Amino acid sequence: MKFSTRAAAVDRLQTDCVWLPVLGGSRLSPSGKAIDERCDGAIEAALASGDLPAKAGATLLVRLSGPIGRALLVSLGEADEVPEKAWNEAVRAAFRAGATIAASDVASLLHEVSVAGRDIGWKLRSQVVTGRESAYRFDQFKSKPDRQPIRPARVTLMIERAQAGEASSEVARAVALANGSDLARDLGNLPGNVCTPTYLADTAKKLGSEFGLKVEVLGEKQMQALKMFSLLAVGKGSEQPPKLIVVRYQGASARQAPVALVGKGITFDTGGISLKPAAEMDEMKYDMCGAASVLGTLRAVAEMKLKINLVGVIAAAENMPSGRASKPGDIVTSMSGQTIEILNTDAEGRLVLCDALTYVKRFKPRTVVDIATLTGACIIALGHHHSGLFAREDALAAELLDAGRDSGDTCWRLPLDEPYQEQLKSPFADVANIGGRAAGSVTAACFLSRFADGYDWAHLDIAGTAWRSGANKGASGRPVPLLTRFLVGRSEG
Repeated sequence: MKFSTRAAAVDRLQTDCVWLPVLGGSRLSPSGKAIDERCDGAIEAALASGDLPAKAGATLLVRLSGPIGRALLVSLGEADEVPEKAWNEAVRAAFRAGATIAASDVASLLHEVSVAGRDIGWKLRSQVVTGRESAYRFDQFKSKPDRQPIRPARVTLMIERAQAGEASSEVARAVALANGSDLARDLGNLPGNVCTPTYLADTAKKLGSEFGLKVEVLGEKQMQALKMFSLLAVGKGSEQPPKLIVVRYQGASARQAPVALVGKGITFDTGGISLKPAAEMDEMKYDMCGAASVLGTLRAVAEMKLKINLVGVIAAAENMPSGRASKPGDIVTSMSGQTIEILNTDAEGRLVLCDALTYVKRFKPRTVVDIATLTGACIIALGHHHSGLFAREDALAAELLDAGRDSGDTCWRLPLDEPYQEQLKSPFADVANIGGRAAGSVTAACFLSRFADGYDWAHLDIAGTAWRSGANKGASGRPVPLLTRFLVGRSEG
């Protein structure tokens, strides 16, 4: 699905189908009225029939004659200033209806309505991102993939001439974001026998070749030399060698301290010796969605050519049980020098991340955000709507919360208080890797905080948002929109 903008008068519009916003079940926008005059009042007549409910998301297809083949009337509710929820429902409905109409080219005027607190750029981006998500397919492993064409193939966003430059830039950025989200979805949806740590490393190298990024991949010997024995302990039980993947994008002066994204890349998580139950274990291929989001965000940022320096560090391993696997009660020494008692081998994400958080210090980052499908406890706390956010500094937390609200990829801040550290005490090592059932997502973040020193740091627990289960099972691409919006803000600040 391709998107473009066009600054042209509606009285010269030619298209297979035009998408028109309708308020209150009967009120057309100014352009809608102008198009209706060209069509001898056919649109107003259809509205007068009462066939379009006033509820946001209702649609009505009207067949026309002449250079405009059809009009898809999309209800946005009763209010003159449309609530954001109603807007989102209406845009999704337009793309659902558009997929069932034999129209390759459509022209959208949905953004002609006023949305509460949102500008034209946001409305344009919203349509691109929603449209691309609706068109996403992952069928490369099917012997008979769906051959139905993606409809509509092309969407033209009609804008005023004065808005042409800004609108074109907004759409280009939205397309870059959609490309990054699709990459994250693709990586998440790949099965564990394909998407191994080596596969993630090769993907990073391809990304580097395409966008001129610097890529370095550290193997076991290099990690041993760096004393990353916590990360290595997770990969010991697998035939797939662990990797530490480093990707660098330089869009600003070398003097500018970079932002770093650190991703958990457990390409399959059996739980190790602390074996998970069999039910739904197949979904543990998604345990590398933090890593996928780092690569997806790097792709989006590089395509946007943001004026920012960005480092992506991915700790990739496969967590398997075997005669070589780590055992509950084992003690390992992290790169930081802190010793860790592994009480549960299924709490492995924090074990790979802690070494990555120490390693990233060498880039002298101004800010580090780690992203991980870290705890089932976060799903219990927040469900599947918000990602969990942990941060020491209020200013960084506010930036990420705002980026989430603006992108529709929301997060919710949880505590990171010192008393929770008590649960991580070990009689045999500096810290235990679990703190019991109570506040499991908080104690996991507290564990990571012990290794995130020397920089401003935040942690995103995406266990509840990185993928969907059930009939629509698949990777969501989150939190690529949140991270990209955060970095756009930093690049413009």
